Amino acid sequence: MNLDRDAIKAAVRAKVIELARNLGMDAGDLADDDIIPATGYVDSAAILELVVWYEDAYQMPLKQEEINIDNLGSINAMADFVLRRKGG
Repeated sequence: MNLDRDAIKAAVRAKVIELARNLGMDAGDLADDDIIPATGYVDSAAILELVVWYEDAYQMPLKQEEINIDNLGSINAMADFVLRRKGG
């Protein structure tokens, strides 16, 4: 597992683009600070899939109270949260 911030951001971006593509959307212009659920690129099922992937990819089970916009709302937030939790 690579705890480099840029690598985490690239992995999260790739997953969001993949999930959006599965829904017939092109999320290629997603910015690092865009609030992912607000973009319209993914639906609620895709967001759940993203969270499950994130937990698995970073071996980081999330508590219910951690699943929020501050921690998981954007590519930057997701990268920063991994680094805070993993001490990177």
